[in-house]
Amino acid sequence: MVSLNMDVINQLIDHNLQEEVLMGQFGLEKENARVDKDGNLALTPHPKAFGNKNDNPYIQTDFSESQIEMITPVFDSIQETYNFLEALQDIVTQELIEVDEYLWTSSNPPVLPRDEDIPIARMEDPLEEMYRTQLAQKYGRKKQLLSGIHYNFSFKEDFLLKLYKVSNSKGDYRHFKDELYLKVARNSLKYRWLLIYLTGASPVFNRSYIEQCVALSDHLDEESHYFPNMNSLRNSVCGYRNQKPLYISFNSIEDYVLGIGNLVDSKELLSVKEFYSPIRLKSAHGKNQLQGLRDRGIAYLELRMFDLNPLYKNGISIDIMKFIHVFLVFMLLKQDETFNEEEQVQASLNVDTLLIKGLQGQLSDTEELVSMEEKAVEILDAMKAMLMLIRPEDPSLLNLLEHKKRMLSDPNLCYALLIKSEIQRSSYLHYHLNKAKQYAEMSLDTGYRFVGFEDLELSTQLLLKAAVKRGISFELIDREENFVVLKKGEHTEYVKQATKTSLDSYSTVLIMENKIVTKKVLKQQGIRVPDGKAYQNIDDAMQDYEIYQDTNIVIKPKSTNFRMGITIFTNNFTKEDYEQAFEMAFKYDRTVLLEEFITGKEYRFLVMGGEVIGILHRVPANVVGDGIHTIEQLIYDKNKDPLRGKGYRTPLERIQLGDAEKMFLKNQSKNPTDIPDLHEVVYLRENSNISTGGDSIDFTDEIPNSYKQIAIRSAKAAGATFCGVDMMIDNINEEATDQHYSIIEINFNPAIHIHCYPYQGINRRADDKILDLLFGILS
Repeated sequence: MVSLNMDVINQLIDHNLQEEVLMGQFGLEKENARVDKDGNLALTPHPKAFGNKNDNPYIQTDFSESQIEMITPVFDSIQETYNFLEALQDIVTQELIEVDEYLWTSSNPPVLPRDEDIPIARMEDPLEEMYRTQLAQKYGRKKQLLSGIHYNFSFKEDFLLKLYKVSNSKGDYRHFKDELYLKVARNSLKYRWLLIYLTGASPVFNRSYIEQCVALSDHLDEESHYFPNMNSLRNSVCGYRNQKPLYISFNSIEDYVLGIGNLVDSKELLSVKEFYSPIRLKSAHGKNQLQGLRDRGIAYLELRMFDLNPLYKNGISIDIMKFIHVFLVFMLLKQDETFNEEEQVQASLNVDTLLIKGLQGQLSDTEELVSMEEKAVEILDAMKAMLMLIRPEDPSLLNLLEHKKRMLSDPNLCYALLIKSEIQRSSYLHYHLNKAKQYAEMSLDTGYRFVGFEDLELSTQLLLKAAVKRGISFELIDREENFVVLKKGEHTEYVKQATKTSLDSYSTVLIMENKIVTKKVLKQQGIRVPDGKAYQNIDDAMQDYEIYQDTNIVIKPKSTNFRMGITIFTNNFTKEDYEQAFEMAFKYDRTVLLEEFITGKEYRFLVMGGEVIGILHRVPANVVGDGIHTIEQLIYDKNKDPLRGKGYRTPLERIQLGDAEKMFLKNQSKNPTDIPDLHEVVYLRENSNISTGGDSIDFTDEIPNSYKQIAIRSAKAAGATFCGVDMMIDNINEEATDQHYSIIEINFNPAIHIHCYPYQGINRRADDKILDLLFGILS
């Protein structure tokens, strides 16, 4: 019988620890093979975009150069861990798609070349590379390409300390903690067959896999092979196992360390890492695990038996992660059971029985044989009883268990059978390749987003994603202010809102912030700027009304970086209009500028480190007629673009059809139900702001170099490493002269997302450029 340890549960309830037992710390490690557009194993090197594979904490290689490994940091919640894994999935996918490569969605390998043609990962450490070469000789390269997910878990340290205090343990805290994790590991190993049944998702494999396994298998078609009842090839005898069964004692840290050490010393194992146990005890010491366990004890458990699930973009779902967590808590709160070598052998046989016969197989339960289905129901019922005691008010976890119970009674709900049935309608290759391409499109559609950090400014999200890509760790030190610290080795940089960095001095920022000073600095360098005048009060401004009433002018606050409080008059305006414009501008600053309105089109030059990275022309909100749809319908269709959203959380804003837009249409003798002619452009706003639905059009390759040099000179004049130079240009087909352009503003803290994800044009990689300047160009 599987029974709960009521003494421990009562301790939790008596001391109000029942909530804390369901807390924890979580991490995931996910391996994927890279494939080309035809589903063949990609034989290209590990992408340079991810930096040095040895010191990138997030993106590495596994056995093969063709295998990507994604590693999340440790988080206090499943949701945060899942989000970061999705962010890593997006980051990797966005780089691979540029070279027509994809992440293979199955634990089982894609179409493989000859064994000797599978590239072993090239490592800087010769010992690491030698180890992989020895693995290839010992197991064959094809088996090493099996991929999966490692689920890392620990209880919260505060909880363990509290439990220790109320447990009346005779030993010290470290011994108590080690014993607790050993118990969870033993129980989990014994009942891992249930986890494999409920999470297994690798039932079919390609004919290019290991010949002996292919020869023994059945096939759905010429290329798609399977074994009846086997839901996880990876956990089978054809999967990721040691050459022969190895049984290490989990009764104490000393036994565990000694057992593995003896296997390494006897050359049974090449390294500690070759101990392919479904569960590993892990210390906080990354390099020397055995020494770390001996000196510091167990920090967390690593569960290694989980398949990539192609039904989910991330290879795993939130529900699967939650079920594994509840399973581990149950393994703590159930009665402990002995787990000697004989019982370890039986536990391994139970896994094989499951993979050969399914739930109809029988396992040894004390002195009688019971079906796996019967035992599985008993375990899930005991887990439900546990939740009713420690979390009775939360139906979500109970519903999760009910779903898993339905998977026992209806095999068609199991992941493996769902996947197998879909493969039968296609093939192993096409099913997984189509999934890979589908998930790649999903990653591309929201490529600007850093999942889990969507509350940050878009430019900050992009910078952090670029940092993760090349292995620069980050910490949010003031989330509301978008203030982060970036670290690479001993190198630390503090950055606010993506482009406020140590590379720009405070005086430089003040120069760009103050439009009067900006104009004087630029004029001194022979750069053309609009003529104008500064006012400290409305009365003085009103005295000059008659001077400017018949001219085209711009009224704006002296210090503005987001075009707030700006009014443009290009037609006749009344004295009341003039006064109202100044009143609005004075809301944003004590000094207001009146400048001549410069003709031409406005372009934003993004200057970084003395180089123009991107140039954009911002076009007011508009739609283009097709002769069929109304203006209203065209707006609806244009807003379907995944780059458009609301609340500045996307690179572009959705076009609105509010009072301002309707009034603008009315002034053109139009209304929302009109049908524009084919190719007719209908504008809905006068201002070109992205925030009101405007389009960002990339002109980086169209603008002559002479204008770029003016933008660079402007940045240098202010001493700026990062800035946005707003330039009016009459005709970009003509080279720059003093009459053809004017600099209207230099902006500190320029937004980079508009250059990375323009409405029309390519990604100018401004996020990478910032990191190049802060940390050096990626080698």
